[in-house]
Parts: sequence; structure tokens; C-alpha cells
Amino acid sequence: MTATDDVVSAAVGAAPGWYALSLLHGRIDAHLERALQGAHELSAREYSLLEVLSHQHDGEGGHLRMNQVAEAVVLSQSATTRLVTRLEDRGLLARYLCPTDRRGIYTDVTPAGLALLDQARPTHDAALREALDAAGADARLAPLVESVERLNGAAVG
Repeated sequence: MTATDDVVSAAVGAAPGWYALSLLHGRIDAHLERALQGAHELSAREYSLLEVLSHQHDGEGGHLRMNQVAEAVVLSQSATTRLVTRLEDRGLLARYLCPTDRRGIYTDVTPAGLALLDQARPTHDAALREALDAAGADARLAPLVESVERLNGAAVG
């Protein structure tokens, strides 16, 4: 049992659920980080950024501004900008000016970024499945895992 486990067990009031959610997130994030770094030299945040940006399209509202990207990957705008720069330096992303508003800057995933994302997606999905299965065996986390599974089912259906 870790110190974090002790906090979850000892929490009272509204805190136990929050601490359990934080514990679940931390465990999943750490498992994803190890799997993606080990197999693809890609952090979990980098993967998330590539995934979010890969769903952009050329239609109305299809490209995300940096503040929208930051919100989607749950980082500050400055941290998102640094992350974009790192991936741009690796040739995985490219920035360009918005054609209708020269003040706006958009970011697209390059072909190399899409190829890496395609290679990393099975690793990500398998690691996520492993982390959820392991967390589901913990009675404190099982209800949260069940909620995630229901959300996954709703997103697919």
C-alpha cells in the first residue's frame, strides 16, 4: 500500500471520491507513459496532443486554436506551446497562419506524426486496457473504472 492509497482510504466527506479519481488517473497516466516511452519514445501528453490534432478537418470550425488545444490536452497554454514546439522540432507537427485571420496560428500533424500516431495507437490502447483492468481489481477504484467503461461504450455506440 502506498501513501496515496492511505490517503484514499482515510479521506472523509467528499474527498474519498476525488482522491480515488486522482489515484486512478495517476495510475493510468503512469502506465501509459511507460508503455509509450518504451515503445515509441513518445510521452503520454505528446500522444494526446497528436491524437487531438489528428481529428482536425478543413471544414467550418475544423481547426483548433492553441487555447482549444490546451483545453483538450489539459495543459496551460504556455505548456501546450512548449509541447507543440518540441513535436514541431521532431517533425511531427507543423504550424501555419490561419488563412482568414493572420493573427491565428494553427497546428497540423505531419505525415511523420500521423505515422507515429498509427504505430503508437495499439500500444496506447493495450496499455490503457491493462491499466483499467488492474484498477478494476481494486475495490476503491472499480466503480470509477465501471464509469469509464460506460463512457467508452456510449462513445462507441
